[in-house]
Amino acid sequence: MTTPGPGGGGSAGAELPFFVYGTLLPGEPNHDLFLRGRTAGERPAVLPRALLYDGPGYPYAIEGHGRVHGTLLVAAPGVYGELLGLLDHLEEFLGPGHPRNLYERVVREVELPGPGDGGPVRAWVYLAATAVTRSLRTGGVVIPEGRWVTGR
Repeated sequence: MTTPGPGGGGSAGAELPFFVYGTLLPGEPNHDLFLRGRTAGERPAVLPRALLYDGPGYPYAIEGHGRVHGTLLVAAPGVYGELLGLLDHLEEFLGPGHPRNLYERVVREVELPGPGDGGPVRAWVYLAATAVTRSLRTGGVVIPEGRWVTGR
């Protein structure tokens, strides 16, 4: 799987990989619906400095003192724009800072566990939007281990 080098490479407009941590994980309901045939590579990854909250229905990651476990995926050749649009639609991301966003799509460094990981990789991550984050911080349920499992 090809990913940007250590520390990143790429900017907000670059074809960065995606870090997913919920219903898009392998074996979860949206993986086949949205990702089948659209990825060139998938591997386990960790989002540091983040907390995972139970939805209901699906998870939200927010900035925090924890780690969220997920998958780093690279779009298959020629489908990056299509995949980006599908994921933005699924995650209800209407544009940076839009008041109706459910999630914000942001660039973060993720870690690739294992030998020869090559250091952190910059990736798109969908974090809970500001209003959702406020609500989660006041009354949400943290998933302490940072791993999403459907039907918890």
